Amino acid sequence: MLSALVIIFVITYLVITLEHPIKINKSATALLGAGLLWTVYALATNDHILVKHQLSETIASTAEIVFFLIGAMTIVEVIDAHNGFEVITSRIKTTKLVSLLWIISLLTFFLSAVLDNLTATIVMISLARKLLKEPSDRLLFAALIVIAANAGGAWSPIGDVTTTMLWIGGQITTLAIIKGLFIPSVVNLLAPLLVISYSMRGKSISAPTNTLKTSNTSMLERNTVFYSGLGILILVPVFKTLTHLPPFMGILFGLGFLWLIGDLMHYKKDDSEKEELTLVHALKQIDMSSIVFFIGILLAVATLEHSHILQSFAGMLDKAIGRQDLIVMLLGLLSAIVDNVPLVAASMGMYDLAQYPADSFLWEFMAYCAGTGGSILIIGSAAGVAAMGLEKIPFFWYVKKISWLALIGYFAGIAAYIIQYNLTH
Repeated sequence: MLSALVIIFVITYLVITLEHPIKINKSATALLGAGLLWTVYALATNDHILVKHQLSETIASTAEIVFFLIGAMTIVEVIDAHNGFEVITSRIKTTKLVSLLWIISLLTFFLSAVLDNLTATIVMISLARKLLKEPSDRLLFAALIVIAANAGGAWSPIGDVTTTMLWIGGQITTLAIIKGLFIPSVVNLLAPLLVISYSMRGKSISAPTNTLKTSNTSMLERNTVFYSGLGILILVPVFKTLTHLPPFMGILFGLGFLWLIGDLMHYKKDDSEKEELTLVHALKQIDMSSIVFFIGILLAVATLEHSHILQSFAGMLDKAIGRQDLIVMLLGLLSAIVDNVPLVAASMGMYDLAQYPADSFLWEFMAYCAGTGGSILIIGSAAGVAAMGLEKIPFFWYVKKISWLALIGYFAGIAAYIIQYNLTH
């Protein structure tokens, strides 16, 4: 049975990795793999009551992540529908390309910590399109946006799916992850940013024409929705700390509050006028394919956990390598090639919370490496894949121009984290 489970999982993993060449959606592969794994596990296990209990536990933990992601994505879609992000973008005024690069990168870094790295990437690339005319400039900015978004998402419990998984799973807590990873994440961004800034010095912005977008919402409506949505997302960790309820309850509570605000704000408008501004419309816009992928991959990894394959693999790594920091660094580099969601999900099953308690070196370092390692290749993160689609970034252009810079940032951040950890512990 164990061999069959490993073979099925490896094949599923490979097909997910080759999603673009073979043109099979990774969500379909994840669901198929999860179904096969649980079928084999159930048929090979005599204790069907135990399997049913394990599946129920897996569904409960998976649902917490899925409900949280649905709530967060919907809030972001509502803000975008009201053109709420113009509250930020309208304030950017500079004529120097280097200054704009720093502004965009730092905005992306902090925005991804509050929203998530995928959303921040989409918003900031859309902004860069309005401000830059030259395709070469836009490619470079898009690449730095990916690095900034992944770095910004790593130190926030809601900034990256993998960090969110560790947070919901109890491996990290809000204040500890912010204190532990903020400086390494900043270093991760600054290292490549300084190098690129040096090569761009003296260049001025070549702005495109007709960049203004007609807005169908008033300034009051944009500000209200933007600050309400932002406040809800920021307060979710506070809600968890005060009530000890899981984060998805906080995000759903906030979603209901934002829904009420929207209905009261637009109640005088005709149905056709307010249709695109409602949460009902926002729910239709969220990326359900990604949600389904998370469900499938988390269910698939759970079979390896329940069959104790992951624990055995962890023991093999410890014997072969012997050092946690090197193991986690390797997993971070692997996340540039394969999706970091199953990597982190597998790691959560490999290491027990009883042996490695919350906020220990292992989990914080895992959050950093898995969150930022994906920047090394354009296909290594959701933010990179989104940027690749929006700006048509060539894979080998990114490898030649950006990968070595992201690698420098990755190891610079690792050095910063290890130095900081040794000084504070």
